[in-house]
Amino acid sequence: MNKIFIEDITENDKIDSTFLVKGKNLGTSKNGKPYLNLKLGDKTGDIEARVWENAKHLSALFEKDDFIRVKSRVTRYQNDLQLVIFELEKCPKEEIFIDDFLPRTDKNIEMMFGELAEISKEVKNIYLKELLDLFFEDEEFTRLFKIAPAAKGLHHVYIGGLLEHTLTIGKLILDVVKHYKGINADLLLTGGMLHDIGKIYELSYEGSFDYTDEGRLLGHMIEDKIVEITDFPNDLAMLLKHLILSHHGYYEFGSPKRPKTQEAIILYYLDDMDSKIRGFQEFIEKEKGNNSKWTGYHRLFERYIYKDTNVQSASGGPEEEND
Repeated sequence: MNKIFIEDITENDKIDSTFLVKGKNLGTSKNGKPYLNLKLGDKTGDIEARVWENAKHLSALFEKDDFIRVKSRVTRYQNDLQLVIFELEKCPKEEIFIDDFLPRTDKNIEMMFGELAEISKEVKNIYLKELLDLFFEDEEFTRLFKIAPAAKGLHHVYIGGLLEHTLTIGKLILDVVKHYKGINADLLLTGGMLHDIGKIYELSYEGSFDYTDEGRLLGHMIEDKIVEITDFPNDLAMLLKHLILSHHGYYEFGSPKRPKTQEAIILYYLDDMDSKIRGFQEFIEKEKGNNSKWTGYHRLFERYIYKDTNVQSASGGPEEEND
């Protein structure tokens, strides 16, 4: 059976394909009959689906984050496409080609990791260097770090997203420390490389991207490694942990601490900038089929995004301001 991707589905199609269950809710219709409301997905997008017949029986066959093969027809409801399912079965995960269901970075993961390793060589402090080695010489940690997404919903929401985001932060830090005097470059660079490592456990990505209970409790793992390093300076540990814990900036954005050092405020702004720029870019890309100059409403950014910024001059080249 060939995979039919959501982006290729059109109204009135008959669909026989496999999808990831991203949401599941058993409801009751106005006439008291149970029905199943599903959100199905693959790497190209999501689609709503309904099961009107045998809903209770079919609901017992699978759970959220399972893969199901569905036979259905495509209808339109309130201007959105929707699958009406009349047959379904759960598919064993070992029979699934996961790349069909989770988006992946378009960059080469091994090349990015090599670039990050080169950046880490800029750290000269022996304690911070040993700390980085404890993480990045751990094979299981490295495997997870290479494939983890950077977030659940705002930015870099794809396999390899955490590595891509961390590499960008590392490159930006190298530029920033050349511009501003008095910055502890080793501290800032170490914090930049480690600021999101909790995501390898906080986010599950064998099915849909979601937060795990372990991640909510685990948070960041810096302190567990620091205690393995002989004579790691207490002041340095305090500064690094502050850098990591405050990188979201403000309490309302999930940060347990507000930035109180130069390095912490730099990391906060670099992290915030990269996440927002990539969030904008990913949303614009998602709406490339929309012919309007504006995207639809972005719930997390709480705004519409203007897409048409590639302004051309009369000569056909990019328009420039007069000096």
